[in-house]
Amino acid sequence: MNESTHETGREIADRHGIVLSNSSIALLASIEAQPGAIPKPMAPPRASIPNVLIYKVMNKLFAIMSIRGTEGVILKCVPDRVLFLREHYEGVSHRSHLDSRYWISVKLDSDVPADEVDSLVRHSYEQVCSKLTKKQKAELDSLL
Repeated sequence: MNESTHETGREIADRHGIVLSNSSIALLASIEAQPGAIPKPMAPPRASIPNVLIYKVMNKLFAIMSIRGTEGVILKCVPDRVLFLREHYEGVSHRSHLDSRYWISVKLDSDVPADEVDSLVRHSYEQVCSKLTKKQKAELDSLL
């Protein structure tokens, strides 16, 4: 599939019989509202049903969303904001192999308000887009 005809996260979940909560559906909408956001399902070894969706823009990772198990998302963040968020929300932690200075894990069923999660999705996307080359930025702009 090319980028213009990719499946949405909801279509991927439906295809695998995964029932998403309203919070996960709202998160998917927030992530997929970012121009050029492309989901890729990932399953654990020896499994056929994905447990996460890896979202990239111009082939650069900006979000990892859980679609099975604990509902949440891993996002890129500037270091100062990472510290602030971890101090202020129990639902913000580090839960991946990615550098803990720049990546946070946000639980959807926690004390992190939905509007803050939306803001963090946009922030992660912007952090990744700011590092794109001029050529990549031009290509992304042409998708809009």
